Parts: sequence; C-alpha cells; structure tokens
Amino acid sequence: MRKIVFLLFIMAGFGVHAQHKGFSPVSDLVAFKTAFTQKAVLVNSIRCDFTQEKNLSLLEEKILSKGKFWFKKDNLVRMEYQHPFQYLMIINGKNIYIKDGQKENKVAVRSNKLFQKINQLTIDCVQGTVFSNPDFSVKAFENKQQYLVEMVPVTKEMKEFFSAILVRIDRKDYAVSSINMMEKGGDFTLISFQNKEINQVIPDALFQQK
Repeated sequence: MRKIVFLLFIMAGFGVHAQHKGFSPVSDLVAFKTAFTQKAVLVNSIRCDFTQEKNLSLLEEKILSKGKFWFKKDNLVRMEYQHPFQYLMIINGKNIYIKDGQKENKVAVRSNKLFQKINQLTIDCVQGTVFSNPDFSVKAFENKQQYLVEMVPVTKEMKEFFSAILVRIDRKDYAVSSINMMEKGGDFTLISFQNKEINQVIPDALFQQK
C-alpha cells in the first residue's frame, strides 16, 4: 500500500460527508470549474516542497515525511522523499520509475490499468481536470480562503484503495495546497505543498531515469 500512496503527488479518520466543517457547497459551480481549469492551463511547471502526514489507526504517532516535488508539462512528475528516508518516483510520459533505497523498478504505465488511473489522477489534480475524471464522483465546497474538492471513487479499482480524496485549492491563485487520501478503515495520508514556484525553468534531466 505504501507504494500506491507514493504514486500520488498530486492526499482523516472520518467518513465521507455531504458537507465539511467550515465549508459550504460552491455557490457557482460552473464559474469555479471554469476559473480552476483556466488557471491550471497557464501552469507549465511547478516546483515546491511537500510534507506528508501518514495516519495509521494501529499507531499512536503520525508518520511524517518531507521532500520536494516537480511538475512539467506534459505529464512529467518527480516526487522525491528526502526525510526521514530516501524514496524517488518519476512519471516520465509512458513510464513510472521508482527508487526505494537500493531497489529500482521501472513500470510501463500502459501495462498496468491501476497505474494508468493513478497517473491520470495525478495529472488531473495539477491541470484542473478532476471534474472530468470518470473514476470519481466530484463535489466542490468553499470558504473564504479555500475550495475543497471531494472525489469519491465510483470504480472498483479506486474503491479498493480509497474512500475519498479531498483536494484543497487556494482561492487566491487556484493552486492545490493539499491532497488528503482517505482509506476505508479510517487511515489517511495528507500531503501538503509549500513554497510553490510556478512556471520556473525546470531541466528535463530531472525527469530522466538514472
């Protein structure tokens, strides 16, 4: 399950709610979808830090990890865990490369249906196309600072791993600030993004498999 979690850059011990505390349904859903998509289209690259908080019901303490994230059009993603362990995941077009310590693995996205769906979900979160993903039923909520997009899986493959995925989006720039991946048993993984740099030059070499 750990590797499935790491494949999402691009996510509470509570069930899916029709509404979320501090949020209300988006008053103008069409306008929000349009603005989110238009802003995302202008993003050619993202470079930022991230913090991952893994909550397991069997453990009292949360598992915290930190690292760096890069995205570049089209479909190039690098997610590098740096503390407290080293873990690297690269999505480079049709392939996914994973390095876990001394172990390396390369997977063709098209050879695995689940990888295809995870790859699509990753890109949807970055490019603002989550509402058109057929694997999820999507609702949107808002408060004065953020939007909250609730993605509930409707396909068998996604239901096996998630009860819901919650994506928080800052109102000021429509950038994704966090992704919360919620599992059936109440465990969840929350990834928060900080120090975002948009449309800076990122060399292609970062997305090459070594």
